[in-house]
Amino acid sequence: MTPAPHKEDKRPTTNTNWSALRHEAETAAAAMPALQVEAEHVANTVAFGIHGRRRTGQGESFWQFRRYQPGDMRTAIDWRKSGRSEHIYVREYEWEAADSVWIWRDGAPTNHYASSKALPTKWQRASVIAIAMASLLVRGGERITALGSANPPGTGRQALRQFARYISTPQSATEARLPETTRLPRYAKLLLVSDFLTPIENVTRRLDEITAMGVQGHLLQISDPAEEDFPFSGHINFKALEQGPDIAFGKSEDIRQAYRRAYQAHRDAIADHARNLGWTFAHHRTDLGPETALLALYNALSQERTFR
Repeated sequence: MTPAPHKEDKRPTTNTNWSALRHEAETAAAAMPALQVEAEHVANTVAFGIHGRRRTGQGESFWQFRRYQPGDMRTAIDWRKSGRSEHIYVREYEWEAADSVWIWRDGAPTNHYASSKALPTKWQRASVIAIAMASLLVRGGERITALGSANPPGTGRQALRQFARYISTPQSATEARLPETTRLPRYAKLLLVSDFLTPIENVTRRLDEITAMGVQGHLLQISDPAEEDFPFSGHINFKALEQGPDIAFGKSEDIRQAYRRAYQAHRDAIADHARNLGWTFAHHRTDLGPETALLALYNALSQERTFR
């Protein structure tokens, strides 16, 4: 709900109305998703010392029409199309489409896991990093959008609010484990944030399909420490969060080393395939602060370099 506007106080401000100020601050905070508040804090921490990726230039190849947004140049408006509609449209050219970053955050059930109440779920941490990344990119003049949303790439606070609103909403439990191969502009950048706990052949096939469009990007795997360390002992019953049977072990510690090798092999296979395609790969544990992962991702997008 949008708060009703209040009249500007013209009286001298020698005595501060702390109650009114507090109410205004609380109203503003309530309109901001909790995840975005955390993400903005993370982004502010990382923002010092980094430089934006804003590029200038003029495109030659028309890509698409999109609705006019505050901040767009008047010279970009297509008056002929706008005259035939109740909305104002601008023309986007190939360089603008390429200079956009599309971010996808996995919302499947396995990402809603946390091994401890002291830790965020993988979904929460992935969402914070995604929103913080979008905030940094917008500050640098980038066009951003959430892959899967109906919002076209945009810049400015409005685009960031739309992105945060979409990312902060948990998708259905039937959400695809991998992003759909919808049409993306050639040379666009794509950031995929997920636990990638899906069959390796599905991941590699989808990356191949996206790369064939002329799109490259970055993978960030989010993991819970228990998923990597397998600290369990004794009789444990593992309940499937998605399709598949529950699994019970009589002595969990007997399979710890084999499990760790299998988990690492799965990660290595995804990372190797991504790097062979020219993508970058990094992983992040939820028991660590998000700032390091965010900085590495931002640098990868800024410098277009592969990192380990």
